[in-house]
Amino acid sequence: MITLEFRVFKRCQSSKARLGEIVTDHGRLETPVFMPVGTSGAIKGVSPTEAKDAGVEIVLANTYHLYLRPGHKLIENIGGLHRFMNWSGPILTDSGGFQVYSLSKLRTISPDGVTFRSHLDGSTHFLGPEKVMEIQRALGADIIMTFDECAPSGAEQDYVLASVKLTEQWARQCLEEGKKNGQALFGIVQGGVYPELREMSAKGLVSMGFDGYALGGLSVGEDKLTREGVIRATMEFLPEEKPVYLMGAGTPEDIIESVKMGVDMFDCVLPTRNARNGMLFTNKGKLVIKNAQYAGDSSPIEEGCACYTCSNYSRAYLRHLFLSKEILSFRLNTIHNLYYYTHLMNEIRQAIRDDRLAEFSHGFYTGEGIFINLKEKWRKIHV
Repeated sequence: MITLEFRVFKRCQSSKARLGEIVTDHGRLETPVFMPVGTSGAIKGVSPTEAKDAGVEIVLANTYHLYLRPGHKLIENIGGLHRFMNWSGPILTDSGGFQVYSLSKLRTISPDGVTFRSHLDGSTHFLGPEKVMEIQRALGADIIMTFDECAPSGAEQDYVLASVKLTEQWARQCLEEGKKNGQALFGIVQGGVYPELREMSAKGLVSMGFDGYALGGLSVGEDKLTREGVIRATMEFLPEEKPVYLMGAGTPEDIIESVKMGVDMFDCVLPTRNARNGMLFTNKGKLVIKNAQYAGDSSPIEEGCACYTCSNYSRAYLRHLFLSKEILSFRLNTIHNLYYYTHLMNEIRQAIRDDRLAEFSHGFYTGEGIFINLKEKWRKIHV
């Protein structure tokens, strides 16, 4: 059994970006890689086959949600999450720390874990390091995460310090429990927007020796420049031989800038959520399909896009489906947005391979690949 192997094949000459490979029992992934969110064991709106056809290689599922419904024991009895959701590729499960954080009015934190009320039916539950590892062991994901506390945006430094210490304590307990699992375990760096606390958290986790490291507690309200500063400062204290995962920050701009800082893995609900809201990603900007200008437009979402949606349907038809609230609208939009993201990652990897990441990044912000509504802002910051 392979727990996880990570190899770096090529390092960028103009940044800290690297081209690598993660090998798991359910397949290999080229990095940098984007992981669509399949919170409850499914990427909303598409089947596993459609996701694979769109280029998806790894899916993220969530411990908290699968624990509450249908239950980790049920999934284990059926043969694990891969069989349950009919996904043959790698799966990463988040520990549920962020979801519990989101239930600020429904939970109580103690040194042992978190007591909370279910958002589904109000029933009371407890999650701690041991329980979270038990659940993830039952689910059988290839990559699992430690239990962490995500401090709220704007929290005072004293609170964040206590959160870092608690996260480190829980990480140590998860590591001990994780030895029973035979799964790759990532530690989650916390510390809010305080560089010294990020350093403290990173050093503490690195001393324990995890299979990889995640940057948590970001994209919770801080601005982009602050987030980039935190990422850059934290990366200095993480080992180059281990994969690094930026949790929850997944705009194309976030991905490009974070890749240049050495991040290898990303997840975000943006491509699927935007698809359901009729907002489609293209190389010329975000396309809002409900707009009247597309009513009689026979062209695809994006000329030259090889996704199933663009190969078969017009903007006019997609607009009609969206305004009619047809389920097919959400499905076709999601297929396109997933393809956009996987194609973006392919382009980034090829740019690293060809020693032209700087040129690719410049072209993204100044040329065809820029989101028009962000062009001037991002040109001032990054070009």
